[in-house]
Amino acid sequence: MAEDSLLVREGIRNVLAAQPDFEVVAVCDDLPSLLAAVDEHAPDVVVTDVRMPPHNADEGIQAATQLRTSHPGIAVLVLSQYAEPDYALPLLADGSNGRGYLLKERVSDPEQLAAAVRTVAAGGSVIDPQIVDVLVSARAAQPRSPLDRLTPREREVLAEVAQGKNNAAVGAALFLTERAVEKHINSLFQKLDLTDEPDVNRRVKAVLLYLAEQAR
Repeated sequence: MAEDSLLVREGIRNVLAAQPDFEVVAVCDDLPSLLAAVDEHAPDVVVTDVRMPPHNADEGIQAATQLRTSHPGIAVLVLSQYAEPDYALPLLADGSNGRGYLLKERVSDPEQLAAAVRTVAAGGSVIDPQIVDVLVSARAAQPRSPLDRLTPREREVLAEVAQGKNNAAVGAALFLTERAVEKHINSLFQKLDLTDEPDVNRRVKAVLLYLAEQAR
């Protein structure tokens, strides 16, 4: 785990160490030491602060992005005091599997933190409800779910995308051509009012909307 605040770091470590099925193999206070610890210990899960030295910017997100390539089997749970989709979106840009973004206030509930670690360790995803609420509020002025506009096939495609699959993998799962998948994805982007954004952000925001509905 990585956290630059001593008090918060010790609190999180104690919560994790108290779980009978967890072992904390390394504790770090900046991005370089975190990456070095991952290379040394090859943990199942990294629990990291979103902002820490050397620049106190988005080091936790940087770590998750680098580990997706260098250690694809390691899950990452980012803890943050910021309910900002701008942090969560890059975290999920390459797929939501094995990734989580949780507000630090949840640390006061040991079971909730432990459950989040177990979920990402199993390849699932965890997005703090406050993040989802911010995104849904920005996208839906009416109480109906934006996903109600989608056809059943578009919802099936989105469910596969939410698992981190590319268009080819989605097509293989649903017995569709890549061209057909692309058409369905472009259609659901339009129906979810995600037409004026980069492709990566559109995919991630569509997945967040899907996860929000699944959590209800």
